[in-house]
Amino acid sequence: MKISQVHTQIVNVPEAQSLAGLPLQPPVVRPFVTLRLETDEGIDGIAVSFTFYSTAMTNALRSAVHDLASLSIGENPLVPGPILEKLRAAAGGSGPGGIFMLAYSAIDIALWDIRGKALNQPLWKLLGGGRQQVPAYASGTLQRNMSDDEVVQAARCLVEKGFRQIKMQLGLAGEHSPAKEVERARIVRESVGPGIKLMADVNQGWRVEQAIDVGRRLEELQFFWLEDLTVHDDFAGLARISDALVTPVAGGEYVWGIAPFRHMLEARSVDILIIDALRVGGITQWMKVAGMAEAFNTRVVNHCFPEFLVHLVAAAPNAFTLEYMPWTLPLFEEVPQLRNGEVIVPDRPGLGLKFDEDFMRRHGA
Repeated sequence: MKISQVHTQIVNVPEAQSLAGLPLQPPVVRPFVTLRLETDEGIDGIAVSFTFYSTAMTNALRSAVHDLASLSIGENPLVPGPILEKLRAAAGGSGPGGIFMLAYSAIDIALWDIRGKALNQPLWKLLGGGRQQVPAYASGTLQRNMSDDEVVQAARCLVEKGFRQIKMQLGLAGEHSPAKEVERARIVRESVGPGIKLMADVNQGWRVEQAIDVGRRLEELQFFWLEDLTVHDDFAGLARISDALVTPVAGGEYVWGIAPFRHMLEARSVDILIIDALRVGGITQWMKVAGMAEAFNTRVVNHCFPEFLVHLVAAAPNAFTLEYMPWTLPLFEEVPQLRNGEVIVPDRPGLGLKFDEDFMRRHGA
């Protein structure tokens, strides 16, 4: 089997309503880069990449995905090691992150998709998994720019839809006020009740001393975890926070490649690692980090892309929940089913996904 053709496209995916079913004002449009690797045996592998909110870089990302993927033409996708090494060599001194890694990761994902289809096995089975469904938490809905009434309404909608785990944002706009942060957290907790696992994401918004102060005030509300409390690469500062708080601290989605995760684990920076598949290096590198974390008795979760990463969460023994962020779901004809707050792991070969060609034609750039 040889890779014969490469297809890339920019697709603008609109989001008119949140996961809670409430209208977004204004509606959001996110540009994604899609990749399809075709082989001479009629099997293709697909993937998606994303510039994480920088629309100005989307054309550059598409060029990087296409040019790097074209280096794989004529290569055997069932032997991915030489392909990935070729891509790393072609990148030269461009660095371990940025556009190169976002492109490299997409190619790695597509290669895994081909392998699964060629062997007629879903990805989670190739990775050694055995779980048929995994818990999922609703993400990206309870945002810091919402009013108290809006966030309460959205939280109750998520619970009514069957989610037993939901994440809100803290690090509220305006001058920092611990009392204001705690009050926002309290109204959400009271709106969903004590039986719901509630997380909070600060998106690197606090200094270390602020995180410790607010984190201690929040402990009575029994958060499942507090996420990205300070800048992502202050590993020592994160360790101070984790050591000071009873509530588990999560982080890692902002770092690139596998080496920073080693530093985070050695420093005991966080209790839960969040691994972003596009920033870390694709499926191959995601599973390496999960294995490394297991050796440190540390749990892991994914970041975004639940339709892809449900396979990895199902396979890694120390992965315990799936971030359910529905941004890319419209790109596919059929996605893993969400039922009573859990995602059913697909049994179709490879990723079990197929692009919705009609949607991509209508929303292609």
